Amino acid sequence: MTLPLYLGLPMWANQDWLGNLYPRHAKTELLSDYAAVFSSVEGNTTFYSGTPKPDTIAAWARQAPPHFRFCFKLPASVTHDQRLTRLEEAWAFLAALEPLHDRLGPTMVQLPRDFGPQELPQLEELLAAWPAHLPCAVEVRHPEFFHKGAAEIALNRLLITYSANRVMLDVRPLFSTPANDHLGLAHAQQEKPKLPLHVLSTANFPVIRFIGHIDKTINSDYFTAWKARLKLWISQGKTPFLFVHTADNRESPHMARLLYNALGEVTPLPALGPFAGEKQSQLF
Repeated sequence: MTLPLYLGLPMWANQDWLGNLYPRHAKTELLSDYAAVFSSVEGNTTFYSGTPKPDTIAAWARQAPPHFRFCFKLPASVTHDQRLTRLEEAWAFLAALEPLHDRLGPTMVQLPRDFGPQELPQLEELLAAWPAHLPCAVEVRHPEFFHKGAAEIALNRLLITYSANRVMLDVRPLFSTPANDHLGLAHAQQEKPKLPLHVLSTANFPVIRFIGHIDKTINSDYFTAWKARLKLWISQGKTPFLFVHTADNRESPHMARLLYNALGEVTPLPALGPFAGEKQSQLF
């Protein structure tokens, strides 16, 4: 089953979500409850921890339903330490995920902030050898790729040539106000790059990472323009992936549901399942 749009969060394991997305005393196999609501997830753990163990992958395969899509990140050892100069680890990573190949969304290649135009040949080497049956998405952070000049044109042509999706990182809500004394907002503003948003789809699976504010109204206002664009892409037969963050991610599940329902007002979408923790609280 292919969905018109896949919705997800930056992770599925977060203790702050006990009592709302998850039952209050849930301890293990959170992925099953997560996948009962959301259809995708960013696999940020693989960026930091590398290739998961076979037992871990097998457990994820048991818990995730057939329609679910994992969007893992290539390990930082490939993208940041080796800067795509040694690709054996990348292919070993994808091979290890073979039990999940039918449930992989775009695997994300997040490049360092100083990975610039002169290193595009390394990126092309990766994309040219990328398995055709596995979608790929590339996130760049070097300023030259956001100036609409020769570097960005070369990048976009490269992505289009190899049917790779360009990740759209929307940090406008996050940086829309000063952090003041809110520690979560301040931390997120220090952590995320303040880059312009360039909205374009270079392949069939547009990936949007929406980095929200702590203020729901601000997030809803910035999401308004996304509704028309997502509706257009869906009508064109593309399958967008929307990942919703908030400053400290405590409210990410609720914010994702809010934005998804807003999008559902302009284009038909399947209803989200109830949050397990909310169902539990209603029983009592």
